Amino acid sequence: MRAADLLERRAVISGVGQSAIGRRLDRSGLQLTLDAVLAAIGDAGLTVDDIDGLAMFPGGGAANLPGYAAGDLYEVQDALRITTTWRQGLVEGMALPFYGAAQAVATGQARHAVVWRTVKEGSAARAAGGRPAYGSTKPAAEGPLAWLLPVGMLSPVVQLAPYATRYMHEYGVTREQLAWIPLTQRAHAALNPDAVYRSPLTLDDYLGARMISTPMCLYDCDVPVDGATAIVVSAAETAPDLRAPVRVEAMAGVVEGRPAWEQWEDMGRVGHGAARAMWARTDLRPGDVDVAQLYDGFTIEAVWWLEAMGFCATGEAGAFVDGGERIALDGELPLNTWGGQLSGGRLHAAFGHTAEAVRQLRGEAGGRQVAGARVAAVTSVGGIEAGAALLTGW
Repeated sequence: MRAADLLERRAVISGVGQSAIGRRLDRSGLQLTLDAVLAAIGDAGLTVDDIDGLAMFPGGGAANLPGYAAGDLYEVQDALRITTTWRQGLVEGMALPFYGAAQAVATGQARHAVVWRTVKEGSAARAAGGRPAYGSTKPAAEGPLAWLLPVGMLSPVVQLAPYATRYMHEYGVTREQLAWIPLTQRAHAALNPDAVYRSPLTLDDYLGARMISTPMCLYDCDVPVDGATAIVVSAAETAPDLRAPVRVEAMAGVVEGRPAWEQWEDMGRVGHGAARAMWARTDLRPGDVDVAQLYDGFTIEAVWWLEAMGFCATGEAGAFVDGGERIALDGELPLNTWGGQLSGGRLHAAFGHTAEAVRQLRGEAGGRQVAGARVAAVTSVGGIEAGAALLTGW
């Protein structure tokens, strides 16, 4: 297939915007959503009247846990008086924040589509006296939970801990090595005024932290927050009218094997299908990537993506990140330069990662700017919801 025929080449990310981000904010989910959406539209150099596509993740309001979703599609459309030609709301299947919107503008269903993700998990967790496991909120074990809850797999951290255990056993990777992912990302967060946690984090702090689900400790887990992120995706032909568009070079969302965490066949390899499909859609190679915004709901997910994307071989991520030099801002592959979800906050589904990638490619990342960044990798989740993309400067 010719590059010009790829649908993602007919789409650009034209704007990104975020609300305030904090552990607990005195603003509703709708207010946070509108803050982010209006900021993203302004960032693109557009007005509300230019928007004809709307999408949110997840669709349908609350899902899984209190605070997990906010900013209803219909409320936002009504509040902003937008006339839409395309809308989308997904609970499952969003491989990347901009995936559906890119398809919409590439096929002429919309010219400028805004997609957002809003969470109030920080407030919800405090109101509940802690962050409840989503399995504990269900009256009955149904669907996939019927196989998970009886063995105590109540939450994502418990579900993914066996993956981390298996990976570390199979490849001889240590906690001392993997600690450098949260340690380095905390150093990046110190340069991000919007990050939730900015104080220094040491190796002793990490090793002394309480275990959440062995071998993953507190600092291996993302931080529940209140906040919203919005992204405007525009038809590439509108680029001359936009403030600072970013190209979507390649994207893919491929799920290999059965779509269930407990049935995944190779617990040491996750995300490889999506990465392989993405690289097939571009002439760029891993060595061309200047900055990597890799999903880090848990440290092990960043590990998966380092290997799946070909930045190091399978089983070598521990050695790759050891000491932090290679993933630092001036290193071989600056990783999650905004602090990621481990320190910046759980903005979820690669929304925060995408916003940071756009800012880095524009040279708008302030004190954490990576010099000469022209190619950014963005990945989302992994396993049953894997997505990978390359963004490039205009």
